[in-house]
Amino acid sequence: MRYAYAITAALLLGGTAIAISTHQPLGAQTAQNEGMQAAAPHGAPISLADMVEKLQPAVVNISTKQRVQVKNPFEGTPFGGMFGGSRPQTRQAQSLGSGFLISADGYIVTNNHVVSAGARGASVDSITVTLTNREEYEAELVGRDPATDLAVLKIKAKKPLPFVKFGDSTKARVGDWVVAIGNPYALSGTVTAGIISAVHRNTGGTYDRFIQTDASINQGNSGGPMFDMNGNVIGINSQILSPSGGNVGIGFAIPSEQAVPIIETLRKGNAVKRGYLGVQISPLGEDMAESLGLAKNRGEFVQAVEPGGGADKAGIQAGDVIVRVNNKEVTPDETLSFIVSNLPINSKVPIEIMRGGKRKTVQAVVGERPSEEKLAQFGANPDEDFTQPDESDSEQAAQQELGLATLALNGNIIRQLGIPADTRGIVISAVDRSSDAAAKGLRRGDVILSADNRPTTEPKALDEIVSAVRKSGRGAVLLQLLRRGQPAAFIPVRLSEK
Repeated sequence: MRYAYAITAALLLGGTAIAISTHQPLGAQTAQNEGMQAAAPHGAPISLADMVEKLQPAVVNISTKQRVQVKNPFEGTPFGGMFGGSRPQTRQAQSLGSGFLISADGYIVTNNHVVSAGARGASVDSITVTLTNREEYEAELVGRDPATDLAVLKIKAKKPLPFVKFGDSTKARVGDWVVAIGNPYALSGTVTAGIISAVHRNTGGTYDRFIQTDASINQGNSGGPMFDMNGNVIGINSQILSPSGGNVGIGFAIPSEQAVPIIETLRKGNAVKRGYLGVQISPLGEDMAESLGLAKNRGEFVQAVEPGGGADKAGIQAGDVIVRVNNKEVTPDETLSFIVSNLPINSKVPIEIMRGGKRKTVQAVVGERPSEEKLAQFGANPDEDFTQPDESDSEQAAQQELGLATLALNGNIIRQLGIPADTRGIVISAVDRSSDAAAKGLRRGDVILSADNRPTTEPKALDEIVSAVRKSGRGAVLLQLLRRGQPAAFIPVRLSEK
């Protein structure tokens, strides 16, 4: 097929040449593209070739060999005993990515996911680094930080290796030209160029502060460098946003301002430590903000406070809104977790909170963030339920402004729910399926401890609070809910429209 296409192209070109020579008008004529040279955009060179030629030798290919334990495909069939029974089978797997040298003695930066096991039950047997001259080295994993997806490797070479240095990503601006070098789809040494599309882009992770670019980033580019026009590394290519898995012009790089301190910590063989307050938080979205009478996306709501943590000792309570930490405003771009994680451990910082519509400042000592396993225990989320509702409960729920039917708590219900004996509140007996409460996940057996930050010890109290909220012009009410096995959580629920 390639040969046929080549012939077709040649025939077309030949025919075109004949047409031009036989139909050329009289008189001197100049082709439209004669002597043309495109002017370079301001700040960009006419060609990137000289810069790329110097940078490419410092960019490496990284591959791993992995062992993956998979379930025996014949398990549970008549052939199970013949082909290994219930014993798991071991398969070989391989992953490919990019990286770059940051020192002449062989230190390499890449993404953590490039050198991690790609599946559950898998283990990495070896990591191989290939230079642009095709020399191969076995690499040692010096350190990794899964939270920011960074890793540092080390190879041993008999001679000094080419390397690149980091630049200052804080000076990067939207519209600046950048160059990415890596190994997409195992095509080593691939160079792409584009502009910075956005900075400080958060894609949902706690520590996401990406540089977004339209330079082509594909699978295999992970861990490769993003250069500015001075040839300095201002980002580490890490993610793409794509419905198809290929480049659609939205790629993300970890900025050097965030990466360098972590890389230096890992390079020294130390673990990365981060600040921690000991709170469970949620964004101050539209419904939550309206239920509190506050502006949306300014601050974060405290769902729960870890006993004995820095926030607890500072007097921060569930239901508070943290609006500023260490004189930095808490926003969707500068989240509470991100600000606190970068504060020195044991440092004392001012924290501004909103409580009951009033602003208050407290002093908190920053602790050390615990392991992800311990954090998971703090926010445990077992799925518990209790008895089924009857038709009368459902009919009652449909008539309420919140779409909730409620009952007063008693000893028998408390025992069925498995909640602390001293719990004070009302229990949801039914939820209208068409209500916002149902959409928010409220269900029979949830206990409403408070509404609009006022205790709800009987259903009548909830009705009075909801009526007052509607009269105030707000369209949502903040409920504090308790579910078995979980810490109390605050959920904003919209009132029914009248």
